[in-house]
Amino acid sequence: MKSFSVLEINTLLKGYIVGNTSHSVSSPEQIEHAGNHQITFIGSKKYEKFWADSKAPIAVVNHDISIEPGQNRAFIKVSNADLAMCQILELFAPLYPQFDTDIHPSAWVHPTAIVGKGTRIGAGAYIGPKVELGDHVTIYPNATILDHSTVGTNSTVWSGVVIRENCHIGKNTILHPNATIGADGFGFRPCPERGLAKIPQIGNVIIGDFVEIGANACVDRGKFSSTIVGDGCKIDNLVQIGHNSVLGKFCIMAGNSGLAGSVTLGDGVVIGGSASIKDHSTIGSGAVIGAGSGVAGDVPAGKTYLGYPAAEARTTLKQWAALKRLAANG
Repeated sequence: MKSFSVLEINTLLKGYIVGNTSHSVSSPEQIEHAGNHQITFIGSKKYEKFWADSKAPIAVVNHDISIEPGQNRAFIKVSNADLAMCQILELFAPLYPQFDTDIHPSAWVHPTAIVGKGTRIGAGAYIGPKVELGDHVTIYPNATILDHSTVGTNSTVWSGVVIRENCHIGKNTILHPNATIGADGFGFRPCPERGLAKIPQIGNVIIGDFVEIGANACVDRGKFSSTIVGDGCKIDNLVQIGHNSVLGKFCIMAGNSGLAGSVTLGDGVVIGGSASIKDHSTIGSGAVIGAGSGVAGDVPAGKTYLGYPAAEARTTLKQWAALKRLAANG
């Protein structure tokens, strides 16, 4: 079991130690539940009230904390406790599942596939014709990568992922279990003979570098060209990205949110959980869509929209307040 003193942890964080403790810590935990061999975090002044009753001997805190650590306890003061928490979690993280051999005997790798240096392929994985895997890619058991697709250097494809034909995944990207990249877009038209005629989806999906796609998320292939997820985007579990949508850089989509077809997101857009965006809408850079909102049109850059149907936050909050007064007076 890993164990670290306050001095060893501060060597990593390069913060400033207040107080001292003889305790070492072997894991991180949130402040209310931490034991006497665990390190915790105070990332906001509203959590200071929990410190007195916490058993944690060490806390990583922001510089503006207004309390003292107390006897045989220590604070490590940093400029951003939340970012420091990421470093601590990496320090204590267990090893990922290990591979006994780079390519498991039960994996099927087509003779025309190109496999980069140091790439590992787990049991039962399928790597189709003309697939290209960059250096140091990790493919976990039972993942599927179909014809002519590519996966960039240092990317990770977890078990159950399906990457359909002719889709392209960037470098340092993570696809979590059962994500589906490149399934057919949802395209149908009324047809006298068949009721609904399927529109062939002949495009693909392009995912950038340093992207993370959550478990059971779906990114549909384009009808004509490409569905694009830009560099640095973080997509939560159970998210739907419709065909021909284009996401700029560093967008965030929380769980159960969805984009209909041909939605455009600028850079740094945040979509809250269970929010839905109508087809052919454009959400400007830096805009925020509140959880559960339904967006039926364009949203200007930098604006926050809430509600169903969504409107600018100030407008929606006034409407909610008016409805509350109306109900109270009814």
